[in-house]
Amino acid sequence: MNIVIANDHGAVALKTSIMEELRARGHTVENLGVDSADSVDYPDMAKLAADRFLAGGFDFGIVCCGTGIGISIAANKVPGIRCALVHDLFTAEMSKAHNDANFLAFGGRVSYATPVIDMIEKYMATSFEGDRHARRVGKLDGMRT
Repeated sequence: MNIVIANDHGAVALKTSIMEELRARGHTVENLGVDSADSVDYPDMAKLAADRFLAGGFDFGIVCCGTGIGISIAANKVPGIRCALVHDLFTAEMSKAHNDANFLAFGGRVSYATPVIDMIEKYMATSFEGDRHARRVGKLDGMRT
């Protein structure tokens, strides 16, 4: 898969580990994030990744900040992005199966019980179920103004 990733200063190590794991598994990852602890604003990083994704050529995006919360909120402000802040295998699966999320968010300062790469793999292995969920996703997309 072709994946775009961005992060702020609160998730440099997490972003780096995600990229290494995905590339080792044969995926292409475009890094738009920062590689230092110098402060940057997570809304800017979310917008950068969202715009790059929407330009085409990517299967999905990943955004990371200290908690994953702020950057997921910011990503969801961009029309066409459905970003899910996942924390286990079930939420990773349902974010795709029921919500057709095209972005995942994680926190660099969060201690996850499940390895982040496992959640990403679960998301990638899941298909959108459509049917009643397509109607609901359409309503979500229609809420954008």
